[in-house]
Amino acid sequence: MIVDCAEYHEGCRVTKVAIADINEVLKKPNRFVWIGLEEPDEAMLKIIKKEFGLHELAIEDALRAHQRPKIETYGDTLFIVLRTVQMKGKRVELGETHFFVGHNFIVSIRHGSTISYADVRARCESTPQLLRRGPAFALYALMDSIVDQYFPVIDTLEDDLTSIEEKIFHEKFRRDTTVKIYKLRRQLLDVKRSVSPLIDICNRLMRFDLKIIDEDTRPYFRDVYDHTIRINEMVDNSRELLSAALEANLSMITISQSEIAKKFAGWAALIAVPTMIAGIYGMNFKSMPELQWAWGYPFVLASTVAICVLLYFRFKRSGWI
Repeated sequence: MIVDCAEYHEGCRVTKVAIADINEVLKKPNRFVWIGLEEPDEAMLKIIKKEFGLHELAIEDALRAHQRPKIETYGDTLFIVLRTVQMKGKRVELGETHFFVGHNFIVSIRHGSTISYADVRARCESTPQLLRRGPAFALYALMDSIVDQYFPVIDTLEDDLTSIEEKIFHEKFRRDTTVKIYKLRRQLLDVKRSVSPLIDICNRLMRFDLKIIDEDTRPYFRDVYDHTIRINEMVDNSRELLSAALEANLSMITISQSEIAKKFAGWAALIAVPTMIAGIYGMNFKSMPELQWAWGYPFVLASTVAICVLLYFRFKRSGWI
């Protein structure tokens, strides 16, 4: 459950910290604690609540997970929920990361399909001049990593969209193409629901009423905000293109059905001519043209064939056959 728990001073890692000693470290000046948890149980969250003095409602949300992206303030503590995304094969996997941020601590809690933040911590520790800004910069680094994970996911979905467009316009209609369009549309909707609230979260973090985020760190969250806006626009563009692809697919189906109906009509017209003639001469009347003529039968057959051949070439030329 505990991925890492360390004490930092002036941007440098001091030592690992045991959960029971966190309260003592928080009393030291110019120190902060960075703890990472993965799928913690209720007992562990109760300990974290006690050590950091966290609000019980926020702890309840962190335990249950399945929260919408949001930012809330509980006294001097920020509680932030973000959705993480990554591709597993051809499917978008969603996860959650919850953050508790105070003046001298940051707690990250991972739920579901998420990538380890060990690399983020390592990058921060390699730049102590930036990490000395405290938990706010650690929060920025983690959020920036989460937002950057959206780009390869969007690129993969755009590649899938391009593949679908090629199938629509260069291949014959297949039922699975429509199924793929609806599946891709569902995945884009999940990404949209995850990324849209990030815009409001970044706006809140850039505001001056949050004293936890100092003035020097706010420009970094503006960078996250810009990335979020870009991702949101990419998702919107992909959804519009997917809607257009769906309409094009339905139009191609209609055209295909019209072509089939034209062919049926053309062949029906060809069959109608000999059927009509055979029907007329199949009636049992004594006085009918050419019944007593020696060449009547060949003449009728030849006329029937000639009319059918003429109709065939006319329909062929007009694209009905």
